Amino acid sequence: MQQYLQNKKGLVQSVFDNVYDKYDLMNDFMSLGIHRIWKKTLITLMNPSKDKTLIDVACGTGDIGKLFLETTNNNKVICVDPNKGMINKGKIKLNNYKNIDWIIASAEKLPIKDNSCDYYTISFGLRNTKNLDKALSEAYRVLKPGGRYLCLEFSKINNSGLDFIYKNYSKLIPLIGKAVVGQKNPYEYLVKSIEEFISQEDLIYQMKKNKFINCSYRNLSGGIVAIHSGWKI
Repeated sequence: MQQYLQNKKGLVQSVFDNVYDKYDLMNDFMSLGIHRIWKKTLITLMNPSKDKTLIDVACGTGDIGKLFLETTNNNKVICVDPNKGMINKGKIKLNNYKNIDWIIASAEKLPIKDNSCDYYTISFGLRNTKNLDKALSEAYRVLKPGGRYLCLEFSKINNSGLDFIYKNYSKLIPLIGKAVVGQKNPYEYLVKSIEEFISQEDLIYQMKKNKFINCSYRNLSGGIVAIHSGWKI
């Protein structure tokens, strides 16, 4: 499944080349810090055990990997992101964590062996992929049998009142980006990519189409974001 906006040549790469240096700060501004709660909820739902390997795709500066290692013992994280600047920022931020491998790659083409990871996470990155099916099939490939896929992503709000408030707040995000990062264009893309991303039910369909079983989702903050879960057999 191709995503039209993300297939515009060089668009997504240009967006993150421009924002990686203040990526964490801008996430706090945009979500009022709530993104940290959403990410902790993801790890709580995962409920990881020790001696496991997590691959965190579109890892940004490594928030999910850090939470994973703080929750468990003797575990390993493979942090993957297509943006070199983001990876370098993550390495500096998490330089005290020794069980992290950092890889520059896209979600659609992971340089990882088949059946090698216990958990796969992607947070606020799936909508930035050029092809949803390729990203999902790669996730399935690298997971071990019995492995779990977890996606945290902006989603569709069911409450009309909350939806009205959120859409009006979204209009402010490019202005916040201009004030904090010095550019509003990357955040105009952000708002549009959220608007165009598929619904919770449509993502469940795509996951099942790519062989995942026991697929489900949980809305957070009224559906502003959702966590999707699926298993490989």
